[in-house]
Amino acid sequence: MVIETFTGGQFLQNGYFALCEDTGQSVIIDPGAGTARMLAELADRRSTVVGVVLTHGHFDHIEGLNQVRDFTDAPVYMHPLDGYIFEQFPAQAAQFGVEGKSLKPPDINLSDGDAIEFGNFSLDVLHTPGHSPGHVILVDKSKRVAFVGDLIFKGSVGRTDLPGGDPRTLFRSIKEHILTMSDEYRLFSGHGPSSTVRYELETNPFLTERFMSNDL
Repeated sequence: MVIETFTGGQFLQNGYFALCEDTGQSVIIDPGAGTARMLAELADRRSTVVGVVLTHGHFDHIEGLNQVRDFTDAPVYMHPLDGYIFEQFPAQAAQFGVEGKSLKPPDINLSDGDAIEFGNFSLDVLHTPGHSPGHVILVDKSKRVAFVGDLIFKGSVGRTDLPGGDPRTLFRSIKEHILTMSDEYRLFSGHGPSSTVRYELETNPFLTERFMSNDL
């Protein structure tokens, strides 16, 4: 699996594609401000995009979606509990000085336990609310890789002060879905550098007994 990161915007959001070299099929994850560069790279590789997955509906993770839809007719996936956040894209963007037109809704609703298949790979969908009600992460068990959106970052965790956020739920999601992974799993976050489960267990100041017990 080839994974490429495309960072852009005032929040330095990470958009990704995951590519199967054997088949040329790929999946786009969270197309943000770096989407134009992502699509140029996919075109250079002559990749066929078979799906576009949104880990959640915040504007910085979806602002490149219209560009993606001009590039491919692959279906767009998102958990329905983030639908109301997605619908507020123009207002969200305007708050941060970004022009954003209304977006066509996602094509397919995600559910916990779904799988997104591309080429020889499959990404398992896990519902991980807390940062937002419909937040999901995508896990490839064969490659020990997880695209974790804004659930957890290198040395930090997702914010919970936005509408729909909840700290107890966030830490429960981390405890149940991140800390149960083996240490070598690589974590690709919505912002900042990638990390591993081992590194976060050893260094992340939020993964303490107090936080993980939800004693907030």
